[in-house]
Amino acid sequence: ISDQKPLGCWSVKHGQILTCPVVCNFETHEFIAVHDDKVLRIWKNEDINLDKAFKATLSADVYRIHSLPQAGPVVLFRGGAVRTLDVLLEAPQQEIENVISGEVIRWSGAFMEGQQPVLIFTTEKDKDFFVYVQKPKLSSLHKYKLEQQESAKPVCFTAHITNQTVKLLCLYSNDSVYQILIPLQQDSEEEEEEEILSKSLLLNFSTSETVLKGTSLVALDKNHVAVLGSLTAPRKEPRECLTVWNTKFHTLQTSRELPLGTSGQLWCYEEKFFLIHGKVLTVIMYKCETSSLAAAVGKLKCSQTPDVSSFVNWNTLEDGELVVSFQSQVSVASKADPRKKLRSRRRTVTDQQPENLSIGQLLLNLKDASIYVLETEMRKLMTKVPTPDLQAIIGCLVNILIDRCKRNPKYYPQHFLQEIVETRDLSYSLCPDLMAVALEKKDVHLLQICLERFPDIPEGITYACLKAFLSMSESHLQNIDVNLDSVICYIDVECDDKEVKTEIVENGFGAEMNQDMCGSKIPNQSQAWSDDDSCPVGPHKAALLNAVLHSAYTETFLLPHLKNLSPGQAILFLRYLYYLYVKCSEKVNTTLPGIRSPTINQIMDWMCLLLDAHFTVMVMLPEAKELLSNLHKFVRAQVRFYSELNKIEGSLRELQRLNHLRESHTYSIEVLEII
Repeated sequence: ISDQKPLGCWSVKHGQILTCPVVCNFETHEFIAVHDDKVLRIWKNEDINLDKAFKATLSADVYRIHSLPQAGPVVLFRGGAVRTLDVLLEAPQQEIENVISGEVIRWSGAFMEGQQPVLIFTTEKDKDFFVYVQKPKLSSLHKYKLEQQESAKPVCFTAHITNQTVKLLCLYSNDSVYQILIPLQQDSEEEEEEEILSKSLLLNFSTSETVLKGTSLVALDKNHVAVLGSLTAPRKEPRECLTVWNTKFHTLQTSRELPLGTSGQLWCYEEKFFLIHGKVLTVIMYKCETSSLAAAVGKLKCSQTPDVSSFVNWNTLEDGELVVSFQSQVSVASKADPRKKLRSRRRTVTDQQPENLSIGQLLLNLKDASIYVLETEMRKLMTKVPTPDLQAIIGCLVNILIDRCKRNPKYYPQHFLQEIVETRDLSYSLCPDLMAVALEKKDVHLLQICLERFPDIPEGITYACLKAFLSMSESHLQNIDVNLDSVICYIDVECDDKEVKTEIVENGFGAEMNQDMCGSKIPNQSQAWSDDDSCPVGPHKAALLNAVLHSAYTETFLLPHLKNLSPGQAILFLRYLYYLYVKCSEKVNTTLPGIRSPTINQIMDWMCLLLDAHFTVMVMLPEAKELLSNLHKFVRAQVRFYSELNKIEGSLRELQRLNHLRESHTYSIEVLEII
């Protein structure tokens, strides 16, 4: 989440449907999914094909799997029965009883009470709602009935457990939240008669002017809840918003409109909100502060309690906004005597030491400071010992610099920006506009540094860099400062810019053997290649392309962008990848020399991606025919070569074993016949 990068993607076969949310088993670090109601799938992160993952067909339909960090996954069936995953896997076809009759499960949640998992779910039947509380390991089940309300019905539920009491919160259709307290009973016997639970009004979202129509409710802690919904007012269009409420003092803690719309669903995990805003998954960090009346009414002074953070960091929703939520989150209280008065209130930014300012105040002061003052303060901060908070500050200050560049096209501190990126562990998410401005300014050196150092670059930006590098002429790049460490060891350049070919021969594998095996040479295209074995691009462009190869990506998101490359650019890039592939194959360890040189896996992955994106076009283009043919022959020869090695693998292992058995001081001549 911090790097905003997808890490894996799996899919079921055509016709199969995932019927409940996938969860992670915290104990085994495995994923658990159910498709077609009864088919259980379990796999690990390194598994690629979901169809080959562990499969178990159950005897009853699954409603939901809940994963608890300290107790393992718990499976809730549509009939109301509950099993731990361990018990279920011992006999997948075991009979599953029906706990409910004619009822439909509307919500479920899993919690820990001491060392015991507790599963709570609500059901509906004929406009009546019921609550079930189960302890799977103790075979304990209790059923309750919610008190009926004629004018409204429950829309959604949330809960948490405190002091052996379940606090169930229900959002009703009359724009109110009700609280229901359920004591956790210790007996393991099933109750004969269901108890009717009474409810108490906790929050009312309806006023004379506005009404909050909630669609999703999440409990944050014992005193705070978050509500996602639509705010309606007379003669105004409904506006979707996310609100946080203090249930202890019945006050609105904070809120924010969501102009792009939502799906109506809200999730909460490890002090982060997850919601669909427009077409993207938005993650918003929050921190529950100590519940006090002063905080509830917004009168809490940060200077008095510097350890209390802003409740929600809304900056995920606003690109250009300063991270003012840092103001109290990581502010450092001044140790000066509070009785001493400031000598002057007209201090400049440089007069105030950053140690005596909160981060938010420092950023606000520097926002409108002169360029000289801004760069001076940044250089001071860069001399300090790196910490996560300091990195965040520098990221915010870089955003201020980039904002200045946008407003003033003549201002672009190229060397200063390069110095910041080279000396600080920044990321794309800390300064998202940096690479966009560098692309606009054609600052390829800064782009090269960012590609090599940023772990979270979006695939669209990676593609934009690749397209820009391929579009630039060799003569233009020769006059630009580019780091050549990744290419200098295998591309040598003379004064007349002709590449000096150096043949690397290791363990009998050289150019002659390569051509004997392949029956072909590297493509000879007069337009792009002047020599058979030379690099199709110059060293400067090669170094930039190597930086692209190092950038992390997800295939699903990068592939659509690669399809936008022109045929000429795609062929040129494939020629360079083929050149690198041949160079790697010349060496026994399939590793290119140099610093940050591409690995064989990176080269192969990009070749496959590029061929997937442009295969039809390349098959149709005459100029790509020889390249594809040579690539096919080279790969086929390598497969044949490694296949032959596999055939003698057993004999080589036997020879190694005999060497260990042989006495070290005995001279002998042995003949091994390899059949």
